[in-house]
Amino acid sequence: MVGSDSILDSATVLLAGTSEWLDQFESRLESETDATVTHARDKSEALEYVQTQPIDCLLSEYALEAATGVDLLKEIRTETAALPVIIGTAAGSETIASEAIGAGVTDYVPVSESIDAAVDALLTRTERAVRSARRASTQRDRARQFDAIFNDSRTSTWVLDPDGSLARVNQTAQEMNQTAQEMVDEDIEMLVGDPFWSLPWWTHDETTRAEVRQITERALDGTFGNVVVPQPPHLDDPRVFDLSVRPVENERGELVSIVVEGVDITERVELERDLRQSEELHRVTLNNMTDTVLITDEAGEYTYVCPNVHFIFGYTAREIRELGTIDELLGDDLFDRDELADKGVLKNIECTATDKAGHEHTLLVNVREVSIQDGTLLISCRDITKRKRREEALATLHETTRDFLYAETHQEIAQEIVDDTPSVLNLDASAVYLFDAETNALRPVANSRAMRELNGPLPTVRADGESLPSYSFVEGTELLYDDVHEADRLANEATDIRSAIYIPLGNHGVFVAGAEQVGAFEAVTRELADLLAATAEAALDRVTRESRLREQDRTLQRQNKQLSELNRINETIREIDQALVQAETRDEIYHTVCELLTADDRFRFAWVGTVDSTTNTVEPQAWAGSERGYLDSQTFSVTESATEPASKTAASGEITMVSNVASGLRDEPWRKDALARDYLSVLSIPLAYNDLTHGVLTVYAPTQEAFGDTGKSVLAELGETIASALSAIERKNALLTTSMTRVEFAITDPTFVLTRLAQEAACTLSYQGGVQQSSEGSYVFVTVADAPLDEVAETASQLVAIDDVQQISADGTEGVLRLRLTQPFFALELADHGVVFQEATADPTTTVLVIDIPTSIDVRTITQLVEETFTSVELRAKQSLDQSMEHDLYARFLEKLTDRQLEVIQTAYYSGYFESPRENSGAEVADTLGISPPAFYKHARTVQRKLFTTLFEESTLSVTTS
Repeated sequence: MVGSDSILDSATVLLAGTSEWLDQFESRLESETDATVTHARDKSEALEYVQTQPIDCLLSEYALEAATGVDLLKEIRTETAALPVIIGTAAGSETIASEAIGAGVTDYVPVSESIDAAVDALLTRTERAVRSARRASTQRDRARQFDAIFNDSRTSTWVLDPDGSLARVNQTAQEMNQTAQEMVDEDIEMLVGDPFWSLPWWTHDETTRAEVRQITERALDGTFGNVVVPQPPHLDDPRVFDLSVRPVENERGELVSIVVEGVDITERVELERDLRQSEELHRVTLNNMTDTVLITDEAGEYTYVCPNVHFIFGYTAREIRELGTIDELLGDDLFDRDELADKGVLKNIECTATDKAGHEHTLLVNVREVSIQDGTLLISCRDITKRKRREEALATLHETTRDFLYAETHQEIAQEIVDDTPSVLNLDASAVYLFDAETNALRPVANSRAMRELNGPLPTVRADGESLPSYSFVEGTELLYDDVHEADRLANEATDIRSAIYIPLGNHGVFVAGAEQVGAFEAVTRELADLLAATAEAALDRVTRESRLREQDRTLQRQNKQLSELNRINETIREIDQALVQAETRDEIYHTVCELLTADDRFRFAWVGTVDSTTNTVEPQAWAGSERGYLDSQTFSVTESATEPASKTAASGEITMVSNVASGLRDEPWRKDALARDYLSVLSIPLAYNDLTHGVLTVYAPTQEAFGDTGKSVLAELGETIASALSAIERKNALLTTSMTRVEFAITDPTFVLTRLAQEAACTLSYQGGVQQSSEGSYVFVTVADAPLDEVAETASQLVAIDDVQQISADGTEGVLRLRLTQPFFALELADHGVVFQEATADPTTTVLVIDIPTSIDVRTITQLVEETFTSVELRAKQSLDQSMEHDLYARFLEKLTDRQLEVIQTAYYSGYFESPRENSGAEVADTLGISPPAFYKHARTVQRKLFTTLFEESTLSVTTS
């Protein structure tokens, strides 16, 4: 039975004959298929149909009118061997069948007595015949196509056996250069049977050979393969072939052959390469150029949109088209159409446009008439927003720079930076830290409102590199963050600032700018930030230089003023020094000093006071200048709480300087009295020399800050000079007087060297004079009792206050030691004040000092000196002496001796040289002194001669006890 999708549905069937079974077959065929059925009654009519109409199958009965079906078959076979012919007969025989087969019948069907069964068989065989005929036709068509392809002069073709060996190669490429046969020199017939991949076409390169073998082996598995094969590069004109390998299978799916085609694609490869390069060039150019190109028709409808349109507008090309006409993008009335028609091109039209994100751009537009793909207007757009903004920012920066020129402080410049940041950088959040060298910290001296709102108050940060501004300043490095929350040194993690930049301002500080959004710093913004910071740094440098110059000017002015004042003071000091040399009395020194200090309005007022120990107040002794009752208005009590400069200096023994009397006016009453007399600054200095204070000198000036450090130092030296002059007068008076007051003190202070030695050695020491000061130190002769001399000497050598010990003489438990002291002996200090240290006796419990004080010297002053020098001082006795002759002879004798002669005679005396019998010989004394015996004898005779020469008359000593 014929299927529902029978091949006969599209077939044309010719029936020849008049038998009943043919009519029944026709009826079945028309009812069960969509076949086209044509009926011929005889041979001639059937032949006419065959010759004039496309027939897919002929079904003829054997017995035709005046002919047979075999006769018709033979006629048809003279015309075509492809038309399927079926002969059916009710009276069939082997002879007829043999004849039909010999004539080339497609099928022979005996029609049995059952017509229905015969018709069924005829339908099946007709369908089979049509199918076989069409398959054969297709195969013939393919064969012809293959032959056409195989013999194509443009293609090199190889046919391979199922094992991949060469079977055929085309011979039609002789006219083509570099065809398959021209690629090798060997005879093609000699290559038949060789594996395809071993043929000479591919053996020049192992890679090529491997690729050919790979695609061939894949074809053996029934897979199509393709490979591009280059010819050897040494050829004059190397070519490139595209090899296509196709497996050929039969109807059972069995591999019967492999066809390999080689197409010369050299030109195509070159064209494709050039095209790719051109396309790449255009693609890169269009995608990366900043200008956007648009083409529209006269109505403004887009005919072309450049792929890089998103660079400016943020839209894709499709979104641009969806916006509508170009007027929606660039606005109405962009240009004058008549003017364009007249000029053909309009350049540098400035306009504004809004991008997809809502940001406004400034564009520079060129419009040109064109005729490209239905487009008549070519519009090119250049985004000059950054340039425009940069120009505006630079203009603002220029104004900022000019404002910087008028700024006089770092604070003003910092505030100017913050104020101009929005217009220069288009950022609202900014701040400036300035470095404070005294505290080693960065202080936020200026910040914008937006910075405070987004970040909160800015703290002062240490310049230790731990925070972001500190690190930028210390390292001198610019820090830029698209998101500052990713920074390691972010101190305020709650800040709403996202984008941030930190730029060091040299040694001055750090400039900070930021924004609430991430990635706010474009290249232009960063460049402008650097320019703003560099300009600010230059302005800060200028202010620093000018500040230093002003400070230098002030310093020079101050130094000049101080120098002038110092010159005046030095001039005064010289005059005072000259006056001191000529002064004969204390009062003369006091008055001279005060008068010279206030002469020529050098100072407003000066006075000298001494401390009255009975009232414990400073009593004025002399004054000069504009006093105006000031001394009467004050009580100069010497107490620790005293605030008036003279009282304070007398109490502390230190210099008191008041640079501004008006300061603290209500706290210290003396200031009000001083201001009433135009005393604006005060300096009070102690008149002290060798720990002995002679009084206080106080000077008042009519200006504030009148006494600088230099003036203070010079006047302090003047105080020492005055005190020295006063001591000199005391010594002079002491030399001129013969009246003395002998005072006896008892002390236990171990700081006195003799007390310390007596306590340490458990002995009794006596000093009877003989102290001598030399470049090596102070030499003192002491008599030792109650202890072995050697042990006392050993103990003395262990004391820090004693540098050297020498035994001068020894007698059992007594003897004389010469001690070289590290500090001046107290007798020398007393001598500076005209006082004579007569004797000192020290035992392990107490030391008794005997001192002679000339009547010209206040005993209380010397007593105070002793009490200030030692602790636990007790005044035991005091008596008056008159030793005019003794004093005169002694003084005259000492004047005749040299220091060396005095040392020699003292050493000889304490060594027992003058005892009888002598305790030490002259040679032994000389050895103690480190000199030769003749030198010793010479010094001794010289001293004796001078002593006897001095003793012309006897002296008398009158002693009265007080």
